[in-house]
Amino acid sequence: MARIERFEDIEAWQTARELTNMVYSASKHGAFSKDYRFCSQIQSAAVSIMSNIAEGFESQSNKTFIRYLYQAKGSAGEVRSQLYVALDQGYVTTAQFEKLYQKAVSTSRLIAGFIAYLKSLEG
Repeated sequence: MARIERFEDIEAWQTARELTNMVYSASKHGAFSKDYRFCSQIQSAAVSIMSNIAEGFESQSNKTFIRYLYQAKGSAGEVRSQLYVALDQGYVTTAQFEKLYQKAVSTSRLIAGFIAYLKSLEG
């Protein structure tokens, strides 16, 4: 594994950034953009994934970093749940939902893998 020197080098953070951009793009249009509370909530959850990965990395402690990664993983689950609301309310098409959902799943898996890797270094 290549040495990670900045949080921007972390694949999970990069994928979370892509997810965040996708969420922002999807929520800019139509009724989605007018549901201010929901729009803000799903955007915040997506941003939280990136932010927790970055904040945890900067903590310089694997134990603390793992805790932040679990928070990020939780936010990825929150985004997945909220995507169902967006689909059910007609804010996104089924095709948009699938792309967003798969990106959220991919982000969550990468975070889980990174947690497992960091835990393996502990013991």
